[in-house]
Amino acid sequence: MERSLSELEFEVDGQGLAKSYGALKAVDGVDLRLRRGGCFGILGPNGAGKTTTIKMLCGTVIPDAGFLRAFGLDVATEGRRVRERMGIVPQESTLDTDLTVYENLWVYAGYFGLSRRESLPRIEELLQFFHLREKWGSTIRTLSGGMKRRLLVARALIHRPRLLILDEPTTGLDPQARHLVWNRLRELRRQGLSILLTTHYMEEAAQLCDRVGVMDEGKFLVEGAPLDLVRERVGEEVIELRGSEADSLLRELDGLPFHPERVGDTLYLYCQRGSPVMDRLLQSGRRDFLRRPATLEDLFLRLTGRELRE
Repeated sequence: MERSLSELEFEVDGQGLAKSYGALKAVDGVDLRLRRGGCFGILGPNGAGKTTTIKMLCGTVIPDAGFLRAFGLDVATEGRRVRERMGIVPQESTLDTDLTVYENLWVYAGYFGLSRRESLPRIEELLQFFHLREKWGSTIRTLSGGMKRRLLVARALIHRPRLLILDEPTTGLDPQARHLVWNRLRELRRQGLSILLTTHYMEEAAQLCDRVGVMDEGKFLVEGAPLDLVRERVGEEVIELRGSEADSLLRELDGLPFHPERVGDTLYLYCQRGSPVMDRLLQSGRRDFLRRPATLEDLFLRLTGRELRE
């Protein structure tokens, strides 16, 4: 049977996905699409619906409405075949602390029908790739947090999946370990691996993703290429000023093209070009401001708010 264009183009194709828990709409009519070889990041505050969306794709949560296909297969009816083509890295460590690094990978390979002989060269390759070869015989209890995280990613790749799902892949890692994971994930993408991730690190999404969706209250607020979204929704630059003189400052800057936002004692001025605003501030004698490029974090906070969510 000839395959549809959607099946050829998309690893994941979901439309109208919804899931409620009583009166709570965890996911409310979400469309989820991931192109082959792409990296899509789901961004959102706690409780936005990110994890529920991921669980639908993994088959551990059944949608109340909508349809979801992965690799051209219906997730609801062919979940086992779908999961065979996925590698999943959970947010919390699920490594067996009584086993060594090698034994964790060997046991996991067995779940996918790989014999010891078949898995050995793959384990060697992955441990080398993630800078863990010297830890081959070490128990999990002796590993640092960064090593455990890299081992989880290596384990998820043991069966050469087509899609890697990462839930907060670098939470708790120091900058060196985080950048190593990013480098390795970019290299895997160049080899053709598709990636779907959730993250609270906006820099991580900017580093890895060709497309992102900002989710809140079970819906995607925006979706697109990170840089394009920032330019369209925020601007090219941001000027930050601190103090209690916001009203008088805005009067001084009247007529210039920017969008202001006041948060506590900070005034944010979102601009396509920051130089006219900076020149006016300097002319008025102001020096206590910061001019910087607009970022994905600016977009995220403007869309979802700055209130703390537990």
